[in-house]
Amino acid sequence: MRVVIDTSVWISALISPEGCARNVLRQALLKKIEPQMGTTLFLEYEAVMKRNRIRELCPIGEEERQELFNAYLSVCNWNEIYYLWRPNLPDADDDFLIELAVASNSELIITENLKDLKGGELDFNLEILTPTQYCRRYGS
Repeated sequence: MRVVIDTSVWISALISPEGCARNVLRQALLKKIEPQMGTTLFLEYEAVMKRNRIRELCPIGEEERQELFNAYLSVCNWNEIYYLWRPNLPDADDDFLIELAVASNSELIITENLKDLKGGELDFNLEILTPTQYCRRYGS
């Protein structure tokens, strides 16, 4: 199953050794799901991981974080986005997630931020779930 894993899920998986976000990451690393990646999502992952607050909360060191990130990137399918759909979400900074899901033909987006990904002007019939909803529906 092709999925877009939002930065919020990646950061939750880094910070908390337990929980559904970690299970989503584990499924990606075990190639049970196919995470999709694009330039904008990659840059956001990198920027958020470098925040001091995230570094303080993360139980693993910088080298281990980078190693885990590299392992995750190795299982991601990279996508070029040639057409910007502009779904006009409540938070326009999240439009790129919908665009990546459409460009990669993903079945769902996994995010901790449901409210900002729903209610756009364009409906792409994408399933948008939290990690907990994903684990309940598809197992952990």
